[in-house]
Amino acid sequence: METYDVVIIGAGHNGLVCAAYLLKAGYSVLLLEKRSVPGGAATTEEALPKEAPGFKFNLCAIDHEFIHLGPVVEELELQKYGLEYLYCDPVVFCPHPDGKYFLGHASVEKTCAEIARYNERDAKKYAEYTDFWQRVLNAMIPMFNAPPKSIVDIVGNYDFQKLKDLFSVIGSADKTLDFIRTMLTSAEDVINEWFDSEFLKAPLARLASELGAPPSQKSIAVGAIMMAMRHNPGMARPRGGTGALVKALVNLVTSLGGKVLTDQHVEKILVDDGKAVGVRVGGGTEYRATKGVISNIDAKRLFLQLVDESDVDAADPDLKERLERRIVNNNETILKIDLAMDEPLRFVHHDHKDEYLIGSVLIADSVRQVEIAHSDPSVGKIPLEDPSMYLVQPTMLDPSMAPPGKHTVWIEYFAPYQIAGAEGTGLHGTGWTDDLKNKVADRVIDKLADYAPNVKTATIARRVESPAELGERLGAYKGNYYHIDMTLDQMVFFRPLPELANYKTPIEGLFLTGAGTHPGGSISGMPGRNCARVFLHAQQPLAQTLKDAGNSFKSTVASVFKTS
Repeated sequence: METYDVVIIGAGHNGLVCAAYLLKAGYSVLLLEKRSVPGGAATTEEALPKEAPGFKFNLCAIDHEFIHLGPVVEELELQKYGLEYLYCDPVVFCPHPDGKYFLGHASVEKTCAEIARYNERDAKKYAEYTDFWQRVLNAMIPMFNAPPKSIVDIVGNYDFQKLKDLFSVIGSADKTLDFIRTMLTSAEDVINEWFDSEFLKAPLARLASELGAPPSQKSIAVGAIMMAMRHNPGMARPRGGTGALVKALVNLVTSLGGKVLTDQHVEKILVDDGKAVGVRVGGGTEYRATKGVISNIDAKRLFLQLVDESDVDAADPDLKERLERRIVNNNETILKIDLAMDEPLRFVHHDHKDEYLIGSVLIADSVRQVEIAHSDPSVGKIPLEDPSMYLVQPTMLDPSMAPPGKHTVWIEYFAPYQIAGAEGTGLHGTGWTDDLKNKVADRVIDKLADYAPNVKTATIARRVESPAELGERLGAYKGNYYHIDMTLDQMVFFRPLPELANYKTPIEGLFLTGAGTHPGGSISGMPGRNCARVFLHAQQPLAQTLKDAGNSFKSTVASVFKTS
């Protein structure tokens, strides 16, 4: 039986980030990954080795913004371990049915100039809109990069500019009330409040819906921030694909003495006298943890599937029912399409330039189309009448991901996990079959061909992954790659539940990290870093509190003198 200070379940990027910080603090760490490759939702794989050898595909995450809002890359010096980020510019291209198109650049000024070709007022308002959301973002960053219940950490993350931006958003009673009202409304309401033109509103609504809900859904207006983030901190991708981030983290972890084992499906958390002391994997092998077990999978699966019911009830008799009934997943997930191509897509009706394909391409004809694309899945309906999609041609920015002169296309199409009326059929009873997923993919490609006809003639091979298959591969409940919905009632102090929101659980020595914890899904590394801080504090509470307070004081003083 092998023994470590810490055993981490899942070698997704947050688990690896958490491991790196614990290793740097002197703890021994083992990561156990159920798949044959580490990375979770952040892998890059040659998924079509026979049909398209040499083509590398990002099987889930692709565009990185949130990781640049925190210090993970710099603190862990990941560039030393092979990570190189390539920044996109332009960042968004969205063709409109009437021949107009939205072209978003990294520069706000250049983006405004593009908008002004069609609507001068919207161009002016866009600059104001971006400025507002940039200030909101700057005010929130200190909260992202700290455990939600750690006041010392949060305060220490504010510098002079972030405090200035915070007070510019909530600096008076009226501003505070207006901000609260904005957060409680919907992205669609916010976008309609600012803009007139459909060619602009539709892509903004589509990006807002990346949080996994229709643009009309109340309490998720923060999704309207997504375009502003593409201006600052910017949108980037690791050279070699998202998996290059994981590769750098694995290189770091192993260089520090950490161990990553793949093909290790954890089946049980070992609990002794109310304390997590290790795990058991398929086949019966046990790994012991003297300091703690950290789960990179969601709380619902952890407590309902991996921990004995008696141990859960002994720790908190209400927890099981609250996890079953309180946590919300709205049934929306992704049908993923990957294409290997002979040539780039050509948007022949929209003044095509290859540079338009550097960022993400949105097929979002109208706010209504986007609304249906996200509301239909919640009731189990596949939105096939007029598909909306988010696609990327990553080889335009990074040719290393395909053979010379060839290209890949990454397509995200929102679809239901459980199809209404098909319960008990298909994979895991969801209704999804190989025949159905390919029929849906055909319809999505037909829609894309309206804009880029050569998608049909230039495609060498295609991979389609149904929502049920994606959920099975990621181990995600209902295929939810965010673990749980990113609505306001399940964020910050409420993610995944108030009693679990600070990465600790009622079982001593059992901790949570990953997309189902604060600040949520996406490629950020923040849940991993924050969890490591809570773990270290739990080992030496007084010493860590004094260290955190000292760092906060130094940071604040340095900021004041820097700006004075």
